[in-house]
Amino acid sequence: MSENTKKILRFGISAILIVVSVWYATRDIDFKELWRIIVNANYLWVILSVPVILLSHWIRAMRWKTMLEPALKIKSTSTWNLFSAVMIGYAFNCVLPRGGEFIRPFVIARREKVSFTSTFATIIVERVIDVITLMMLFAFVFLFLSNQVISAFTEIDVNKIITIALLIIFVGIVSFYPPVFRFLIRIILKPISIKFYNRISDLFEKFLKGFAIIKSPSKYFQLGLESVLIWFCYTVPMYLMFFSFNLHTTASLDFWDAILLIVISGIGVTIAPTPGAFGVYHVLIRDSMILFYGLRSEEALAYATLTHGVNYLIQVIVGGLFFMRENVKKIPLKEEDILVNQQ
Repeated sequence: MSENTKKILRFGISAILIVVSVWYATRDIDFKELWRIIVNANYLWVILSVPVILLSHWIRAMRWKTMLEPALKIKSTSTWNLFSAVMIGYAFNCVLPRGGEFIRPFVIARREKVSFTSTFATIIVERVIDVITLMMLFAFVFLFLSNQVISAFTEIDVNKIITIALLIIFVGIVSFYPPVFRFLIRIILKPISIKFYNRISDLFEKFLKGFAIIKSPSKYFQLGLESVLIWFCYTVPMYLMFFSFNLHTTASLDFWDAILLIVISGIGVTIAPTPGAFGVYHVLIRDSMILFYGLRSEEALAYATLTHGVNYLIQVIVGGLFFMRENVKKIPLKEEDILVNQQ
């Protein structure tokens, strides 16, 4: 199958998923009423949320720098360049699910002339840290709102949660005891093909560099603080949007409710199979607000649409501008395609 055919299939599947998800989210909705609520929203609070959203992405770039320093021994990387890569990654995620996880390390690896594999490993570590932070938030919210949280996730695929948990376990084994992986590939791959074994072994050693931050306890506090700040900045726009629809008075929603919604949306986005979490985000937020606060479907979906829309536009517009800055013309499929120095 040619590369063009694969691209067409990927985008075709993404388009179908978006259509189906949006249809599911908008079923039984009075579109005239939905439009009226969106048009009459107070967009001052939307504008105020924009710098907070950008700040959350900037802090993510700062945290990535914290992870890259021990992994690749690069201290001169500017946060601006990392922010550029982060936003490009988000923009790609809005088009192709998880596509940004590959383009982001490519952008910074090309600019810094470092190993793509090691850089990509830091993305996996970052995702694990996000999941752990989200789980901690989930546990915190669960202590106070257990019934609401359980009812909000009745349709979540447990297998996907298990998959994420297994990934965390695997990362832990690889990070703290890499001889296990080396032993497995030696007894499984080496008898089959020495060349393939050497290739996987080489990739693993580069990959392992990306996990260096886990073995740097001195960085734990900084990582933890940056992670908390990221999720705090994710929560603030959710809270500000309450004021756009006057939900702070009509439904008595406060910052704790924003934390609950960010946990629900965070889990949904983590497992979402659609570009930009289209549909999945809308369904989770809409259903949660109906269930928890008794909002009408149109009100709840209007809130979900606006909170998702402002984030989506920021990621696409800012990411698109940085995409032109980086002059990315081709997404590499192999590390050999990346003209960087191997480390």
